[in-house]
Parts: sequence; C-alpha cells; structure tokens
Amino acid sequence: MHSRQLKALRAVASVEFLKGLVVLLAGFGVLRLVHRDAWDVAEDFLERLHISPETHYAQVFLNLADQVTDTKVWAVAIGALAYSCLRFLEAYGLWRERAWAEWLALVSGAIYLPFEIFELARRPDWVRAAIFLVNLGVVIYMAFLRLQARERHALPATESAD
Repeated sequence: MHSRQLKALRAVASVEFLKGLVVLLAGFGVLRLVHRDAWDVAEDFLERLHISPETHYAQVFLNLADQVTDTKVWAVAIGALAYSCLRFLEAYGLWRERAWAEWLALVSGAIYLPFEIFELARRPDWVRAAIFLVNLGVVIYMAFLRLQARERHALPATESAD
C-alpha cells in the first residue's frame, strides 16, 4: 500500500511542480512588458491572432492594456514568483512525504474549491469540470492521508493501554 501512496503523492507533487513552473514562466513573460507600451503589445497580439480591434472584447483587452504600468507589471511578476515558490515548496514536501506538505496541499486545494464550483455553475464545460474533479480528488486524498496518519499515531497509545 505504501508504494501506491508514494506514487500518488509524487503524481500530485509533479502536478504542483508543473503549476509552479507554468506560473513562473508566465511571470517572466509579464516582465517583458517593463518599459514597453502595453497598448502596442496588446495590439500586436490581437493582430497575430487575426482578431479585429473593433470587437467588444478586443476593446476591453486594449483598455486594460492601456492601464498597465511598470509598477503593476512588477507586482504581477512578484506575485507569480511567490505563488511559484509555494508550489515548488509543496511539490518538494509531497515528494519527500512530509506531513506539512500534505496539510498545505489539503488547505490550498480546498481554498480553490468554492471558486471552481462557482465557475463551473456559471459556465460549465469539460475543462472546468476536469480541473474541479482533479482538485477535489487531491483534497480528498490529502484528507485521507492525514486521517490515516492520525489513526496510526493513535493506535499505539490504545494498544499500550490494554
């Protein structure tokens, strides 16, 4: 049973590591906007995707780009770095079978569940459903591991009382 649990923990650790890596790379991508005109970058992006800048959503996108400042870019990049560090720490702890990492995975996964349920109810599709189900599975599995560890620690005390 321990071998199966280790494989499952390492699968979750791998997913957390990949999430951290994707966000870290996105943060570096955002940093490319420092000292650049975000409007021009957004306009070029729309052009490459063959999206007319006259459409409503393109205008919303361009208006958001017009509000981008270097300070906001740095804030997003620092936030991405912090999030990535948390995911890398969680991945390391899960890979090494640390109880604190199981708790971290349980709590951080559970925090997202209400938002995922809301998004799934608002606009259901298979991607949102898959994300929700994977996250729910991780939360349930981490809760199972923590309960199992609690029972293992309580068992010797009960046996010694007999």
